[in-house]
Amino acid sequence: MKNKQVIALLNSSAYLSVGFDVAADFSWMSIALPNQTFVGKPFKVVHSDPQSRNLAIQKIKEAQEMYSLESRCFLESTGIYHIPLLCFLRDNGFDCNTINPIITKSSTNMNVRKLHNDRFDSKKIALVGLKADLKVSLLPEDDVIDLRNLVRDYYYFKDLQSAIVLKLTAELKMSFPEYCKVFSKVTTKCSLKLLETYPLASEILDAPKDEIIDLIHSTARFGEKYAIEKYNCLISAANDALVFGRSLPSNATRITTYVKMFKEYQTHLDEIMNSLHDCVDAMESSNKTVYDRIELLQSLRGIGFLSSVVLLAEMGSFDLFDSPKKLYAYFGMDPGVNDSGKLKGDRVHMSKRGSSLARRILHMVALNNLKVSKGSKIPVNPVIHEFYTLKCKTKKKNVAIGAVMHKVCNIIFAMLRDNKPYEMITPEEHRKQFDLLNRTTKAA
Repeated sequence: MKNKQVIALLNSSAYLSVGFDVAADFSWMSIALPNQTFVGKPFKVVHSDPQSRNLAIQKIKEAQEMYSLESRCFLESTGIYHIPLLCFLRDNGFDCNTINPIITKSSTNMNVRKLHNDRFDSKKIALVGLKADLKVSLLPEDDVIDLRNLVRDYYYFKDLQSAIVLKLTAELKMSFPEYCKVFSKVTTKCSLKLLETYPLASEILDAPKDEIIDLIHSTARFGEKYAIEKYNCLISAANDALVFGRSLPSNATRITTYVKMFKEYQTHLDEIMNSLHDCVDAMESSNKTVYDRIELLQSLRGIGFLSSVVLLAEMGSFDLFDSPKKLYAYFGMDPGVNDSGKLKGDRVHMSKRGSSLARRILHMVALNNLKVSKGSKIPVNPVIHEFYTLKCKTKKKNVAIGAVMHKVCNIIFAMLRDNKPYEMITPEEHRKQFDLLNRTTKAA
């Protein structure tokens, strides 16, 4: 009798909300009815136990049959731990959605008591899933996830390599101060080979002249004259290091270690880049839409192969965005407004609630479009450079670069929406084309 009364109350409802609080080895599951009551108690799902997983599936299906309602599963995004459970539920025919942790955290104080544990959190997620205006994330296609994993690994190793370069430079500043001026970069092939063979200034002075010249000549792209010039610069820097520099046996060990680590990271980066090219090439037959979009983005100046792959991989699915505002909000470039009553917050910053890697790429693309050719003094992208110059008249440079990032994001959205390559035209020309198109459409 009680079940019949509950079912009568659910006539206007749409689904059962199944909330999962996900951890590394287990999750807690709660099933909420549309009237915000729960079916039974929270259930612990042990990820490594097939019996526990199957029992969770059985409990959801029993609730569906009891109340004659379909179910929707909601999992809080945890980085990686929620993905196996989400795929398991999806493979068993359930509608699965991912919730941003910020959304669930905002409902922490739904209970007056100061209560926080996994059981309560699963109930909280289930109740959040009942909201009609809830915004959820969808798991992208497998090949897009492959790209996302690879680009994130690429920049992870890139940052580690950059940290090693800083340590190597700091070590040379102490033991061999003038060495950094000999080569354009400390990490050139010739420089790394020299440091690996002769890490200290005293070792360069003791080494035979012909041996060092041959080493430079064999690793550098230039001729013997260049090798002799670099040798003379090295000897001068080494003599200076004897006067102004502090060289210890530990410095040699540290320098050679940093060089080896740099090369090791470079090997990983090269392998990841090859895998990225293989994945994108495979998409030409398996996912032509994403493949064409990667090619399309490269028509915008400042975007190369890696940048275009990062942007599309971080988007997940461009078709989910119906306006440029939603796209740059997804990237965390929307303004964090702070107004209350008579207080009008005038120090507005980016919310940065989105992909930090995508923002990093957009910042780099913005700077690339603002570059000016050294010889001709002509900007790489005159339209964006003029936009930046006008912004700098009233804004700080960092704020102006943020505005350029917004503009680049708008351009990327228009390119992907219209499936057209970038065309460098002024805003005035763009308005004329838009008005002409409108008149043609109305006439037709």
